[in-house]
Amino acid sequence: MDLLRIHHAAIIASDYARSRHFYTALLGLRVLAEHYREARDSWKLDLALPDGSQLELFSFPAPPPRPSRPEACGLRHLAFSVDDVQAWKTRLEAEGIAVEDIRLDEYTGHRFVFFADPDGLPLELYETAPAR
Repeated sequence: MDLLRIHHAAIIASDYARSRHFYTALLGLRVLAEHYREARDSWKLDLALPDGSQLELFSFPAPPPRPSRPEACGLRHLAFSVDDVQAWKTRLEAEGIAVEDIRLDEYTGHRFVFFADPDGLPLELYETAPAR
């Protein structure tokens, strides 16, 4: 009996419309389903990546901020595999998103970069092709 892969990661947003736009229009994730849950005054948006993995985007009224600095115990960041980190960095910056400098993973030789979603959730783009 083995774990096969990550099926989904769940994210809570403070501004549903803003985060929906960020993950669909800017990052290009495909909408699988979208439901408003009246009893919770909450949206649930299921998003797909090309490999079949998914993100669940939730909204709740007035969620508390996520502690990021100093780094807290728990999930540190969410990383996406990309073919070209520089192209993504350029694309995100053109949309007004602050992106850190590209770094090189000293152990794998692959390039990566960090940025944040609208609520400050740390996101990483990790280049799966060999460094250029």
